[in-house]
Amino acid sequence: MTTFRISPAVADAFPDTLIAVVTATDLRGHEPWPATAAALEELERQLADGTWQPADETDPRIEAWHTAYRSFGTNPRRIRPSVDALGRRLAKKGVLPRINPAVDSYNFVSVRHGLPAGAFDLDHVTGDVEIHYADGSETFTPLGEPDSVENPKPGEVVYSDTTDVLTRHWNHRDAHRTRVTDDSTHVAFVLETLHATRDGHLLKSAADELQDLLSPHAGQVTVHCLSSGADA
Repeated sequence: MTTFRISPAVADAFPDTLIAVVTATDLRGHEPWPATAAALEELERQLADGTWQPADETDPRIEAWHTAYRSFGTNPRRIRPSVDALGRRLAKKGVLPRINPAVDSYNFVSVRHGLPAGAFDLDHVTGDVEIHYADGSETFTPLGEPDSVENPKPGEVVYSDTTDVLTRHWNHRDAHRTRVTDDSTHVAFVLETLHATRDGHLLKSAADELQDLLSPHAGQVTVHCLSSGADA
């Protein structure tokens, strides 16, 4: 079983971090997911009629990630946290991209709750996963660019397994190797906050909502919480 952990150095720098790890087994990505489709359409309708808007960089949830990015040398207005980029895209275009049901589900939950989200196909993850400061020697192959290789900057926060980096800039961009497709059957989804004291209840609601969207299309869905000093 893949274990997720936060390195001691990152835990010390961000002591109020809380991450929900939602793991789905026997996922069925090729069948219709009507609840996810309906949830996306309803959110887009609320945006269109002005009853809801995605969180922007003035929101404390997004502002916290901008501050974190700057602390490890990333300009968050050039390289944006995933939830910030997704919310800006939704506000501009009026719709969220449709990738596949599993990805659409976590994108919906992410932008609805203003929390970064991502996912890893666990059949392509090697060993355990750690959130840590890069030393500059690691390699990263960006999503959609299987022939590209990058080196994260020293001090940049990344997710890594025993092979290479799975996300750059904490949650800006995922790796190609562990991307979630229609064929993915064993997937770990992550939802993140840097302020558990303030937003822990929001994270729990988001994880519950994601679990509800996944459960009709999976053999089992479990939720574990990863905090600074605890593995999931």
